[in-house]
Amino acid sequence: MRIPSLFAALVLLAGCTTSSAPIAAAPAVREARPPVTIVIGVDGARPDYLTPATAPNLSRLAAGGVAGAMRPSFPTKTFPNFWTLATGVRPDKSGIVGNKMEDPARPGETFTMETVDPFWWNAAKPIWIAAEQASIRSATMFWPGSEVAWGGTGKPDHGVYAGGAHASDWQAFSAAVTAGQRVDAVVDWLRRPAATRPRLVMLYFDDVDVAGHDHGRSAPETRAAMHAVDAQIGRLQRELTALGQPANLIVVADHGMAAIAPDRVIAFDGIAPANSYRLIETGPYAAIEPLPGREAALAAALARPHPHMQCWPKAAIPARLRYGTNPRVAAFLCLAEIGWTITPTRPTRAITGGAHGYDDAAPEMQALFVAGGPALRPGVTLPSFRNTAIHPLLRRILGLAPDPALDGDGGIGAAALR
Repeated sequence: MRIPSLFAALVLLAGCTTSSAPIAAAPAVREARPPVTIVIGVDGARPDYLTPATAPNLSRLAAGGVAGAMRPSFPTKTFPNFWTLATGVRPDKSGIVGNKMEDPARPGETFTMETVDPFWWNAAKPIWIAAEQASIRSATMFWPGSEVAWGGTGKPDHGVYAGGAHASDWQAFSAAVTAGQRVDAVVDWLRRPAATRPRLVMLYFDDVDVAGHDHGRSAPETRAAMHAVDAQIGRLQRELTALGQPANLIVVADHGMAAIAPDRVIAFDGIAPANSYRLIETGPYAAIEPLPGREAALAAALARPHPHMQCWPKAAIPARLRYGTNPRVAAFLCLAEIGWTITPTRPTRAITGGAHGYDDAAPEMQALFVAGGPALRPGVTLPSFRNTAIHPLLRRILGLAPDPALDGDGGIGAAALR
């Protein structure tokens, strides 16, 4: 008797439930996210690549934000300039004076673009370390120098330097990781809970520089590489929108690109006696050290006029280059005219494509700058400015105190920021 009664009661209850009005689900409350600052480095991107056909997403960002041609620092090479962008001081002060260099304090050692020993990097503090020290979580995706345990000392123990620091999240560079995969990693970082989500992100693309070297500054392949990177930046913007994540996007380049040709070559072995020097770096410029006892012979050879090239002892490098006081700068510098290449000997294969490393005032060496977001003014075109301005601009966006040790922002902060 009790079981049928219970069954009848359940049927009655079910009937009441199905006949009543449905209960409305509570509306989802989207998290209010503070803006993230994302610095995007596009290696080798010239200002004239910013066209609606080549870079439609960046062109729209520029139209609603801030844009301008940015003057790189000498030498107009990748590592010196990406480190200047990150630290706010020119290469002569940061210590990263070339893609390849030596230091009298470390005889027998050579810095290359694979070097992560903090000894070479510790003279200037990058923005992600300044942010971390102010409890602003940061993340770096392949930015040159971000693999370094900044501030570390001594010899590594299983690859780890004592006392060094990185961004909270960072990735060691691999050319096999595509532009799309790099964006995916950034988006994954930003999907995290607030406690582990970065507020500063540094993202690096090398595709445009690679194409520019291989094919030349204006080749269809180079424009296609810029278009592809622009598409990934557009995808990042759409992902940010889907997350409800406001962002200040700061897009920068390290240098431009100039066309080179096989009939514009300076073979250095025809300039100075072979037993008087050794070459540290060649290309658009040459960094040269004299062999012991041959300083006078090398100086005399370099003092003669040379077509398409100027040479100076370190102490006489023109002040306009803001270069030559660091002990890592070689004893002599030779700088080629735009489009000319200094080689150790007469090359056996034709030199074609593009190069950078020339005078930082050359129009061909100027670098792209585009920015937009809640911290940036809309519709501003800046006059040309030096790339030492980027670090102090980021400090203002992040709310960090000014650093008087930096080389200045040229006033762009007041012009660019709301």
